[in-house]
Amino acid sequence: MNILFITLSYINSLQEKGIYQDLLRKFAHCGHNVYIAKPIERRYKKKTYIEKKDNAHILHIRTLNIQKTNVIEKGIGTVMLEYKFKKAINKYYKGIKFDLILYSTPPITHTRVIDKIKRRDNAKTYLLLKDIFPQNAIDLGMFTKKNFLYFYFRRKEKRLYKISDYIGCMSPANVEYVIKHNPKIDPSIVEVCPNSIELSSDTVQENREVVLAKYKIPNDKTIFVYGGNLGKPQGLYFMLKVLDSNRYKKDRFFVIAGSGTEYPKIENWFTDNKPKNAVLIKQLPKEEYENLVKACNIGMIFLDPRFTIPNYPSRLLSYLKNKMPVLMATDINTDIGKIAEANGYGFWCESGDLKQFNLFIDGFCNGKYSIETMGNKGYKFLKDNYTVDKAYNIIMNHF
Repeated sequence: MNILFITLSYINSLQEKGIYQDLLRKFAHCGHNVYIAKPIERRYKKKTYIEKKDNAHILHIRTLNIQKTNVIEKGIGTVMLEYKFKKAINKYYKGIKFDLILYSTPPITHTRVIDKIKRRDNAKTYLLLKDIFPQNAIDLGMFTKKNFLYFYFRRKEKRLYKISDYIGCMSPANVEYVIKHNPKIDPSIVEVCPNSIELSSDTVQENREVVLAKYKIPNDKTIFVYGGNLGKPQGLYFMLKVLDSNRYKKDRFFVIAGSGTEYPKIENWFTDNKPKNAVLIKQLPKEEYENLVKACNIGMIFLDPRFTIPNYPSRLLSYLKNKMPVLMATDINTDIGKIAEANGYGFWCESGDLKQFNLFIDGFCNGKYSIETMGNKGYKFLKDNYTVDKAYNIIMNHF
């Protein structure tokens, strides 16, 4: 099939590692022709261009800055995405008949582009639902349901669901949420198609002691790591409470690595408090980050407690791949913690419950919980449920 993938993700090659790159690489390996449409923000000072690379055509579409920028530019840039993508796809993919259109959220503003190609080519459409917007913005207090932005984006969201032949959600709770809050959707088209990765053993592993020494991390402590986006959705003020309440405990060490809108606040906390058992590391290249995670013992996940939508962060996969238990503090609506506890690879508490979270930390540090046993259970669950083979088959079962 000719497959068009529309995304906001930074995909520069199918050889990269990531939930979308891994899945598209699977499609390419199975003989499909992969065409990608993705943004290249104005900060990179490049015009729209296309390249054939690693068995895929990649169309880099110049846009305004839409990630890690101010709210005004992000808003305007998001609204303009549809026009930018439509114009570029018409020009650079002219004459190509697509059989399947894959697209992910965010954003929800590609409805006209998708609908036009679907009608023109009689293509099937599959939505990889990674973000439920605008409700997530409502949850975080960015605007209210009385704001015109809510009505505008909610209409876009409904339209996106309407033109989707199938909707793949990250977890059972996401399926339930979409069906409950969108009664016009046929429940039979909504299914679990989780975040997934390709498992491989070809990554070069640095010596653990060398990796830890590089970042001045002691190798005789129980090491907890949080890696990824440092933004408002993560509710990282609770993470800072965790760090502060453990500042003087010598049997544990915390590694915070990533970037995002909240990074300056976190950096200020580190500057003011100078914790001896924690380190803040700016976002690393993918391979360096993976080596860092492998050198740690327990992965952490944080989400803002105000969320009414069931988020399912993809950073979980990195932890499971490296056979690490997962410690989570989230809202009560996501099922990421329930699934972890039911399958023995993690612990969960509601964000804000500092006492319970620290009890879990203590349990890992004093040997109450077996890091190796829980890590192995997580790796098995990953192999059974979150590989690209599983996701590919879920999608292809429809075709």
